[in-house]
Amino acid sequence: MLKIIYTKTDEAPALATASLLPILQAFTKSSKIKFETRDISLSARILATFNDFLGSKVKYENDLEFLSKVVKDPNANIIKLPNISASIPQLKKAIIELQSKGYPLPDYPEKATNDNELIIKSIYDKIKGSAVNPILREGNSDRRVPLAIKNYIKTNPHKLGKWEKKSKTHVSTMSNGDFRNNEKSKTSKKHELLNIYFYDDDNKKTILKENITVHKGTIIDTSFLNIEKLHKFFEKQIKKCVDEKIILSLHLKASMMKVSDPIIFGHMLKVYFKDFISKNKKVLTDLNVNFNSGLSIFYEKIESLDKKEKNKIIKEMEDIFANSAEIAMVDSEKNISNFHVPSDLIIDASMPAMIKSSGKMWNRKGKLKDTNAIIPDSTYASIYQATIDFCKEKGAFNPSTMGTVQNVGLMAKKAEEYGSHDKTFEIKKSGQIKVQTKDGKNIASHIVNKGDIWRMCLVRKDAIKDWIKLAISRAKQTNFPTVFWLDKNRPHDLEIIKVVKKELQKINATMLNIQILSPYEATVFTLNKVKEGKSVISVSGNVLRDYLTDLFPILELGTSAKMLSIVPLMNGGKLFETGAGGSAPKHVQQLLKENHLRWDSLGEFLAVSVALDDISLKNPSAKILSDCLNKAIEELLKNNKSPSRKVGEIDNRGSHFYLALFWSKFLSEQNENRKMKIEFSKVHKELLKNENKIMNEINSKQGKSVDLKGYYKTDNSIIDKIMRPSVFLNNIIDNI
Repeated sequence: MLKIIYTKTDEAPALATASLLPILQAFTKSSKIKFETRDISLSARILATFNDFLGSKVKYENDLEFLSKVVKDPNANIIKLPNISASIPQLKKAIIELQSKGYPLPDYPEKATNDNELIIKSIYDKIKGSAVNPILREGNSDRRVPLAIKNYIKTNPHKLGKWEKKSKTHVSTMSNGDFRNNEKSKTSKKHELLNIYFYDDDNKKTILKENITVHKGTIIDTSFLNIEKLHKFFEKQIKKCVDEKIILSLHLKASMMKVSDPIIFGHMLKVYFKDFISKNKKVLTDLNVNFNSGLSIFYEKIESLDKKEKNKIIKEMEDIFANSAEIAMVDSEKNISNFHVPSDLIIDASMPAMIKSSGKMWNRKGKLKDTNAIIPDSTYASIYQATIDFCKEKGAFNPSTMGTVQNVGLMAKKAEEYGSHDKTFEIKKSGQIKVQTKDGKNIASHIVNKGDIWRMCLVRKDAIKDWIKLAISRAKQTNFPTVFWLDKNRPHDLEIIKVVKKELQKINATMLNIQILSPYEATVFTLNKVKEGKSVISVSGNVLRDYLTDLFPILELGTSAKMLSIVPLMNGGKLFETGAGGSAPKHVQQLLKENHLRWDSLGEFLAVSVALDDISLKNPSAKILSDCLNKAIEELLKNNKSPSRKVGEIDNRGSHFYLALFWSKFLSEQNENRKMKIEFSKVHKELLKNENKIMNEINSKQGKSVDLKGYYKTDNSIIDKIMRPSVFLNNIIDNI
């Protein structure tokens, strides 16, 4: 029996899985295809990692560790849903919830004071942030818009906000002192082990990390962010927002860049609330306030103060909000600002959303205003400024006529910045960091000051060559202009360019339109092409892959969740990713309040289709299932059976019913497999006959609050009851 692994994750995707997975398992059972689940949710990863601490006879299987081996298997076929990339506040909430359920987990020690706490903190730190994707992504990324989705959008375009030439919205970024401007890069000439040492002003050596394996041809980048210059930059931007009467918005990647970006986030708050912090130093110290965790945790901590002291603190904060720069809001109604939770600052989601809505963001009064979009590190900031300038000059895009942007992303082997977490350090005192070989030879060095953030990134040559090979393959298949987004003036990119040029010389590329442009130039080139209705392939590094596969799809489709994301694994298997999960928490909130889940499983549908197609050479029935599923997806879109945002209308569960209805319809109409035709003719007849009863059962449950008995670790029986509310549908599906 052929196997497709389907990951259980968190929040809205996990809830949707409870409804969709039984349908997938039922429809593929007679074709001898098994959907096997593996739990990589935040709670499952915590419990599996702390098996030894739990003291239970029941050991929790580490499914992430299991999958880390599967992705190296040539037969791997994995569907990976969005999971929580936990910030410290999310991690702490998950721990508290698990403790309340009887799991004897240790608390997360933000400030470790002894060896035991250091060990506990180091274990938890491996779970926080983007701990899943770098492990599973043993290949490079191929993302594109499926034809069915593109055809649908042409006749059903989403709305884009109107841009004005006089808009004050712009991007502000550092011109010196940031990672981009301090970067050093070189290519390793041999296999070797590297060590990272810190030398203080007295030349006393401290080990930061030892025995880092570097393969021949690996590109080694080192850089640091100067905190003194960061503070001056923030001070200047805050004043600019006040002077120009525009709102301040901070854009980081605190979920993925889990070490550096929460620290940068904290520094913005320290600058913005500088006088307040100085005035209330003792209270903040006593409360153990860490601004890296955001205002949400701060407000929780001040609840322990007496009423008079708490009100005094709140009034001082409100005075600052009233008299300093206006802050962009995540949720104006709930007074949740851009400063509340670091994991809410997801630049690849927030910047395209702002550009989509005419370059404006919400202020505290619920009004849209122009914004100063602050992106501290300048490495990729220019792509957003280029897009803003383009929209000011030429107006908003027309989704019904614009072209499409495919992406080939370099992400295998923990490439570039996303593999830097264990090699990123906040400097404790002034001195020098040196990267040295075992025999003491210096590879790179930087003079740093207290508070600076230093990091080292690696990208292996085999990953780069595989990425180039994938880009050439896509260029040949599509004949689209193909652009490597690389800046010859950036040290890291220059090393990559050398490899790209060498690999391109090995093929006959004369018939292919392949070029190398800086991110800014590539953005302008691409925007002009898609405005003309033409299509382009962007070939980019790991972080830029994230940015581009949100920016262009959000403009083109209204969401990045409708992208097809394929990861051809380097050993031969496939990983299929199902879209972005940034909105998942809001979907859960609505479900809890109204029992309406607006999560759109389109990404899952598309992933299942290509996963089935991938095994079709071994099982011809899989090809039929895949083809009919593609037709069902197109039928679902044509008939507007995707989830609505409004309670009382079709939601995720209703959308799954219609997928089953249309899928069974096309399976009953195909003539390649008579046994399947007979089987699904009966299924379709039953689903069609009971359509009204099924939808009434699903929709009648809406409008009332529900209790999941947990957020990070829920009760499966309760979730099944909520997500499979139709007795008629369940009886049909369970008896296929």
